[in-house]
Amino acid sequence: MFGHSRTSYVCLPCRGSYKQHFSEGTHPCPRCGEAMIHVGSAFQPPKRRDTEGWRVLSVVLHAGLRFHKRGCCGDGSGYRPRTLSEVKARTALARRTGEPFAEALARPVV
Repeated sequence: MFGHSRTSYVCLPCRGSYKQHFSEGTHPCPRCGEAMIHVGSAFQPPKRRDTEGWRVLSVVLHAGLRFHKRGCCGDGSGYRPRTLSEVKARTALARRTGEPFAEALARPVV
């Protein structure tokens, strides 16, 4: 029998990403012991030194967005902002239109 595939979890304070088998409940960070966030199997982490990338990732994750594969062919998770300017543009869009913040963040075009 085939086992479950591994998926990504991140620890925002440590700026660490770890592949682990999915299971319900918390996954403690191997470095600090804090609970990690399940981000999905289509996740590519920013480099540990990329402060802006980790700030953007924090905003995206706290908005409830994740990085799960879509469709039968694993087409990725769709658009996610990568820079603070993209986050700011989508925040302004959400305020201007009343669109939910998470939907504005996932919108590829402003």
